[in-house]
Amino acid sequence: DAMGMWDRLYVQRSDIPSITHVDFSARIQSVGRDVNPRYWRLIDTFRRTQGYGVVVNTSFNVRGEPIVCSPADAYRCFMRTEMDYLVMGDCLFSKEVQPGMPDDQDWMTEYELD
Repeated sequence: DAMGMWDRLYVQRSDIPSITHVDFSARIQSVGRDVNPRYWRLIDTFRRTQGYGVVVNTSFNVRGEPIVCSPADAYRCFMRTEMDYLVMGDCLFSKEVQPGMPDDQDWMTEYELD
């Protein structure tokens, strides 16, 4: 029934609710130290500092916009949103030290919301 579904939507399903589906499942992927040592170290650092060896992977775009496909797309999305940092390869971009995006006030009207 509808109320049963409502009850299931608003119950804490795990300590990491952003990755846990309504049916208590999760779509996980594993990273082996020998396969991708750099990414494994990043995840392991999260585990040691935060208690969970989990990195959430989501699509990189703003609602209504196409998914980021290039470094230029990534930087533009980063600058137009409330993200604090952007990592691309060996580069770490901090929003605090980036120049502003001139003439970019109407960016929210570029794409129709879905």
